[in-house]
Amino acid sequence: MGSVPVAAADVWMLVREHPMPLLKATRALAEALAAAHGPRFAVWHTDEILFGVQRGRLVLRTLGGVEIAPPKVVLVRQTPGTMTQDRELSLLRHLEHLGAVLINSAAAHHRCGNKLWQLQDLAVAGLPVPDSLSYATAPLTGVVRSPDVAAPCIVKAVRGRNGRQVFLAPDGGLLRSLAGSLANEVPLLFQEYVSASHGRDLRVVVVDGEPVAAQVRTARDGSLAANLAQGGSAELCPGRFPDAEALAVAAAGTLGLAVAGVDLLFTAEGGHTLCEVNSVPGWRPRMTAVIPAITGYVARLLAER
Repeated sequence: MGSVPVAAADVWMLVREHPMPLLKATRALAEALAAAHGPRFAVWHTDEILFGVQRGRLVLRTLGGVEIAPPKVVLVRQTPGTMTQDRELSLLRHLEHLGAVLINSAAAHHRCGNKLWQLQDLAVAGLPVPDSLSYATAPLTGVVRSPDVAAPCIVKAVRGRNGRQVFLAPDGGLLRSLAGSLANEVPLLFQEYVSASHGRDLRVVVVDGEPVAAQVRTARDGSLAANLAQGGSAELCPGRFPDAEALAVAAAGTLGLAVAGVDLLFTAEGGHTLCEVNSVPGWRPRMTAVIPAITGYVARLLAER
C-alpha cells in the first residue's frame, strides 16, 4: 500500500496476492488511475485484507487490525481462472455488500471463470457460439467414445487462460488414446473446430458498452492458439469488422461485463462466432484507447456515487 492513507481511497484496484507481479497492462492502468485520483486511489492485494462480520456489522481491516474505509469503486484485475469461490470471490461479495461498485461484478467474474457457463448464457441470448459439449460426473473415457463427441474438435479445460490446456484432436482415435492421461481437475469442453479460424482470432475490448480496441491475433508456426501469451502476433484493426465489434458488445452485455475482452473466431462464410469472453482483459500498449476509456468509466461511476 505504500503511503496511501487507508481511509482515503475511494477507488481500488484489487490484484492477486504477493508476490505475484502486476502485468504490464494492469501496471499502466494503475499509474493512470493514480494520476487521476491521487490519494483517493489505492492498489490492494487480496492477501492484505481481513473481512467478515463483528457485532452485527460487516468489517474490513488490514492484517494489523486497522479499519479500512470501504471503497466506492473497485477495479478487479485478477483473472477469474485464478479465483476461487471460498477465497477471492468471497472478498468481492463482501465489498459489494459494503456498497462498492465492482468492475466487473462478483457474479460476472464467477460466470466468466467457466467457459461452459459463458456459452450457456450466450446461446440462450441467441448469440452465435461453436457447438460445444461437456459433462458433469461421467467418466472421461466414456465421454470421448460418445458419438456426439466428433473429431476433429477443440479440447479445452472449462477453466483455463492464455490459450493453455487447449489442443486440437484431429481424430477420434487420438482422443480416445489420450483420455486416460488428460487432467481431471476440472471437466473438459469438446468444441466444434472452426477450421477457417485455425491459428487466427479477433480480440475486441469493450468498455461500458463501446468497442474501444480490436486486433487480429495470429499464431506462430501454424499452431492452433493465437494468444499473445503463447507467442502469437497482433495487428490492430479497429473498425475493420463492425459486425464483430457489435457482437462483442452484445456478448459483454449478456454476461454483465462493463469491461471485457471478447475473442471471436472467423467463419468460412466470412462472419464471426464467439469463442470466449474475458472479464479481466489484457491489451497491448498500442491499444491506446483502452486506459482512457476505463479511467473515464471509473470517473463516471464516482460522479454518480
